Amino acid sequence: AIDEVAEATGVRLPLMISVTITDRSGRTLSGQTLEAFYISIAHARPWAIGLNCALGAREMRPHLAELARLADSWVSVYPNAGLPNAFGEYDELPDETAGLLREFVESGLANIIGGCCGTTPDHIRATAAAVKGIVPRARRAVLGTSFMRLSGLEPLTIRPDSNFQMIGERTNVTGSKRFARLIKTDNFTEASVVALEQVRGGANIVDVNMDEGMLDSEQAMTTFLNYIATEPEIARVPVRVDSSKWSVIEAGLKCVQGKPVVNSFSLKEGEADFLHKANLVRRYGAAVVVMAFDEQGQADTIERKVAISHRAYRLLTEKAGFDPSDIIIDPNILAVATGLEEHNAYGINFIEAARQIKATCPGV
Repeated sequence: AIDEVAEATGVRLPLMISVTITDRSGRTLSGQTLEAFYISIAHARPWAIGLNCALGAREMRPHLAELARLADSWVSVYPNAGLPNAFGEYDELPDETAGLLREFVESGLANIIGGCCGTTPDHIRATAAAVKGIVPRARRAVLGTSFMRLSGLEPLTIRPDSNFQMIGERTNVTGSKRFARLIKTDNFTEASVVALEQVRGGANIVDVNMDEGMLDSEQAMTTFLNYIATEPEIARVPVRVDSSKWSVIEAGLKCVQGKPVVNSFSLKEGEADFLHKANLVRRYGAAVVVMAFDEQGQADTIERKVAISHRAYRLLTEKAGFDPSDIIIDPNILAVATGLEEHNAYGINFIEAARQIKATCPGV
């Protein structure tokens, strides 16, 4: 919404995002870890990100240290005056709060400080005096941002030394007759068990596809994603929103809490359509699968696979503002051993194209 208003008015105000860690587990009220939360909102490019409320400064410190390590923006912190007593009142005195916040600044953890529940003008006055003259946290580049980072309730970072990422595709109406039957009969409770089995079986990402002629695919996508969001064991992994219909993909993106993957789009409808969808995907904060497909059709030769992929990469990074690590290129695995001579090189074409794409599209 902020992005849309900024585009319409031509005015982009600095964006501050603040999150509440509810207890010492270091998770938000919905169950996200702090790192998973940060990965979910980093695409918004906040001017500052911070912690507020629920905890006092003493309990907040380890979480603030993690946020200061993760964030490439300024960092804010507004703790309560300690934890409430049995009567719901706060006993931490101004000098105690001020001393704790001074240590935050001295340790290079914060740029913007303040107070939340239980703090008074005296707390703020004492804090301002305590930090006077101390140099705040330096803004810096963050290590590891060149890796693909996704999240559900927990983060998933895909590094060059990571193993294969297992994508559970049984939550796909074309990939499982059982799942399709459950969705068609509105049995979303049992359908979510299919997702649970995928995660317990080792899936790092759950692919959700509702493309079936007899379904209201947008509604089915929304309902199912809302169901699995209530099951922490499923919701801890990222979601891949999968559809050949853009309206279904967007319906999914509107109700995914973490940072998902979109599967997929291509240059099939031309550059204007490609960039329109790319800008929306980036606005929703998702990574994307891009097919080696253009206005002339699906690429089958090495040359076409590489050329289309490179063209898509340049459009995404130079015009749509994508980080290369948020791009997955699919160079099309086409049928081999069909008996047709012109198909004999398809396997080699895929492997060689993948090698060349990795060389010419750094970061994907």
